[in-house]
Amino acid sequence: MAKLRVGIIGCGRISPFHGMPAGAQESVTVRACCDLRQDRAEERAKLFGCRRTYTDYREMIRAEKLDVVHICLPHYLHPPVAIEAMQMGCHVLTEKPMAIRLEDAQAMIDCADATGRRLGVIFQNRYNAGSVLIKSALDSGRLGRVLAAKATLTWYRPPEYYAGSDWKGTWDREGGGVIIDQAIHTLDLLRWFVGDEIATIDTHIANREHPTIEVEDVADGVIGFRNGVRAAFWANNYYSHDAQVELDIACEHGSVRMLAEEGRVIFDDGREFIARPNPAESFDYGGGPSYWGASHVKQIDQFYEAIAAGESPEIDGREAFKTQQMVCAMYESGKTGRRVTF
Repeated sequence: MAKLRVGIIGCGRISPFHGMPAGAQESVTVRACCDLRQDRAEERAKLFGCRRTYTDYREMIRAEKLDVVHICLPHYLHPPVAIEAMQMGCHVLTEKPMAIRLEDAQAMIDCADATGRRLGVIFQNRYNAGSVLIKSALDSGRLGRVLAAKATLTWYRPPEYYAGSDWKGTWDREGGGVIIDQAIHTLDLLRWFVGDEIATIDTHIANREHPTIEVEDVADGVIGFRNGVRAAFWANNYYSHDAQVELDIACEHGSVRMLAEEGRVIFDDGREFIARPNPAESFDYGGGPSYWGASHVKQIDQFYEAIAAGESPEIDGREAFKTQQMVCAMYESGKTGRRVTF
């Protein structure tokens, strides 16, 4: 069977978490990578074992006759590049968020439907052992009805984080700040765990400690679900360091708690189940901590399994759209000062 010809578009910090796991697939050959900076593309090509580098992704897709592209670009470029790649015959796996505007996210889904190409969006934290344990326990019904939920993220992004980028900290290119860049994974897990449609969102956003950027560095609010659950959240990126993310859900017959990547399920009768990262699940990304980002591997594995089976990936455009809709509503509420009703 011929191997899938794969290209990496964007050769920044996140690209090894795509290029290396893709290259480890038996059904894949990573043929080329593309970046506006030739030197950066060449550096990644050496790491991934690519044959060629490009500065134009259209040329790369045509010349290499690619079947799949991974998009590791600034947020605002995800929709146009994904749409054009699908129209050129490629399946697409893009980093989060799928877009910064809801209409662009919908256009990506429409294009996937029209072309018959597969569209996947990275939310790798769903594949953490703790996330899998919590989701399984909640879906089993053994904990009873979800009563309430809360999530907290307090991280640190120094001025240099924004000064070294021409798109970070901007509304028109990043699409926001701490919500869409740092807290989106936690908010995605919160929505996924509760497992119901959102009815209302009420959010406050502000910029308190990053005067050189346009977007928010703190956000808090409440998500109202149709089943009556209220989920509170608070996020900022001006803490002293990246503290462990905390997520708690209270249920009729117990509770669940996530602290960083550890998941804990506690029943009222005293039973307790814990899942932590497995040290054996290591992966060489060409540098950095061996476990960091291991869930990227799991999601990328599932993406290629879905392509082989002719199915949609677990986190496809429609599934990612639910989180996109939530994030866009948070910004609408935060900017207008009004509650958003779905």
